[in-house]
Amino acid sequence: MIKNIFSAIGRYFKQTDWLLLLCCTGLSAFSTLLIYSLYQNGEIGRINTVVVQPAMALCGIAAAIVLSKIDYHTMARMWKFHTAICYGLLLLLFPFGVQRVEWVDDRNWLPIPFLGINFQPSELLKISFIITFAYHLSKVKDTLNRPKQLLLLLLHGLLPVAIIHLQGDDGTALVMAVIFAAMLFTAGLSWKYILPVAAMIPPAAIVAWNFLLDDDKKNRILAVIDPTLVEAADSWQQQRGLISIGNGGLWGNGVFMETGQFRYVPEVYNDFIFTYIGETVGFIGCLAVLLVLAFLCIRILSNGLRAPDDLGKYICVGVFAMIGIQIIINIGMCLGMMPVIGVTLPFLSAGGTSTGTLYLAIGVVLSVYVHSGKDRLFG
Repeated sequence: MIKNIFSAIGRYFKQTDWLLLLCCTGLSAFSTLLIYSLYQNGEIGRINTVVVQPAMALCGIAAAIVLSKIDYHTMARMWKFHTAICYGLLLLLFPFGVQRVEWVDDRNWLPIPFLGINFQPSELLKISFIITFAYHLSKVKDTLNRPKQLLLLLLHGLLPVAIIHLQGDDGTALVMAVIFAAMLFTAGLSWKYILPVAAMIPPAAIVAWNFLLDDDKKNRILAVIDPTLVEAADSWQQQRGLISIGNGGLWGNGVFMETGQFRYVPEVYNDFIFTYIGETVGFIGCLAVLLVLAFLCIRILSNGLRAPDDLGKYICVGVFAMIGIQIIINIGMCLGMMPVIGVTLPFLSAGGTSTGTLYLAIGVVLSVYVHSGKDRLFG
């Protein structure tokens, strides 16, 4: 029996993109090590936070393997089913949503009774949206630039962005908007639409600054431009993060450094995990993490470029955009180059919902790989 199990595992790895799965697993293992280190340093008060990360990673890996065996065309045809579930959960946030932390004005977490944990429906919606929007684009590709079709595509793409924004989660709303734009551009959106929209960005930014953004969001932006323009509290998290990264030097202070060496950064185990990477493993470690993340994105994109049809290509582009923009925003936040908007670093930040849904996204990409049957980049 054991021989049959190993034989089945061997057959699976021959037909799947094992490098992609190995890359994600390695990042999750490193994340677990970092989070346990923070627990040892007293930065994380509950062992639950440490346990959830590897538990969700293992569940996510299992889910990714199962999804990879399901034809992505079947997932697309089931769009009504998973879309209804995701939007239903998202709308439940309006009466039942809770804040993750007291000082952040959002209610994008749904408490799960009896388990004592919270779930973020918008993370699951990202995966459903990528599949459904890819399916939509594949059906209307030849008539994409007709005004009626474009209007329907805009409604499809901007509805989730608007709902998530109303719930106060501007970080996820921005990620969703980038996914939408990347997939639409890949499908062949005409430049006669792209250029006017690009020209509208500066005046739209002025309107948003004067009428839409509250003082807290304005201060976050000003803290990036010039920290002296705002109160110290508004830029303190990023300033502490930069000190933490600088404290790591070239090689870092070690994952299990003495408590006295640790530079306290709020939310370090979550949105600011990259600053802790800098402090523990230094510039070399940060560079290694960035290279692994870059390889992960390239691998996803290469699968999309070699997909047998438009549906597979659009799905991979959507996942690539989702992970890529989160990496850019998160590291930009940690380096003081972008405002803090609550975007996690894929596979590294603590968070059960984020980790689980990322593996679901990888599972869909693996489905494109498995059901493609073509030669691919890097084997």
